[in-house]
Amino acid sequence: MRVVYFDVENYEEAYLKENNENKFTYFLEPKPLNDMCSLKEEYLDADVISVFTTSRVNKTVLEKFKNLKLIALRSVGFNHIDIEYCKENNIAVENSPNYGNITVAEFALALLLDVCRRVTVSYNEYKAGKVTPECLIGTELHGKTMGIVGLGAIGSAFAKISHGLSMNILGYDKVEREELIQYVKYVDFETLLKESDFISIHAPLTKENYHMFDKESFEKMKPTAIIVNTGRGELIDNKALYEALLTKQIAGAGLDVLEKEETIADLDYIIGINRLDKTTLEQTIINSQLFKLPNAIITPHTAYNSIEAINRILKTTMSNIDEFAKGNLQNCV
Repeated sequence: MRVVYFDVENYEEAYLKENNENKFTYFLEPKPLNDMCSLKEEYLDADVISVFTTSRVNKTVLEKFKNLKLIALRSVGFNHIDIEYCKENNIAVENSPNYGNITVAEFALALLLDVCRRVTVSYNEYKAGKVTPECLIGTELHGKTMGIVGLGAIGSAFAKISHGLSMNILGYDKVEREELIQYVKYVDFETLLKESDFISIHAPLTKENYHMFDKESFEKMKPTAIIVNTGRGELIDNKALYEALLTKQIAGAGLDVLEKEETIADLDYIIGINRLDKTTLEQTIINSQLFKLPNAIITPHTAYNSIEAINRILKTTMSNIDEFAKGNLQNCV
């Protein structure tokens, strides 16, 4: 069986080599997979490809792999994969669930604290030798209302952290978890927007919740509210967010994900910017403006990135591939 791993970081190589040797014919590719990259000839006969969220695997990409039988995701989310094409062509798609519940929840808290207490702003001012205390006044979390959108595994972990900080917790989700009811008050989306001092997004991206945070949503939020997103960038309308932050309609944002984030640092997009469609180009420009705002902290989709979570991702991915080779399907999306 031929396996190609894309998006491979240096720290992943040793594990992948050790667990593939003498089992599969395998290739490790540091670049992400998208419709602008050129593929080596030896990749095209792959039975299995494994990708991270930085890849964009659409129909154009998938048509190049004539023998493809499995996409092994090194992530929970799968919105970067053309699932319909995979279904139509009998390509299994398996993810790596539950690897980062605590890791992502902790990072969401880190983003929130950074914005609330102006940690990065304080550091930059101090480093520049121009400290303005009145611009560095923060706000406490204790006793405030935390709104959590999406109370799955990660959202539940974040709720427990918020409860430990003596916060009042509002939750919005289709499913109410019995174990959370003792300290989470489930409400409708509009109530959560209006009453939350802070909002943390932990929902998966679906057709129904695309741009669930739009202009109208921000208008309903408190002017002192801070929003944190470690879910998916497309859950927020970036243009509406930019305007809300610029006009102080809301107080701040901590963002680990952005809409069209792949165009920010991916060399294929930077070199081939003339190949971007109008919408993607507009989003790229908006993203560049978000970086300039003093009330926004933006990180490069790194909430998952702890040594513990990375090891869990790789272990689950290899288990998915090993079991698939034996004829068993697990963690199918």
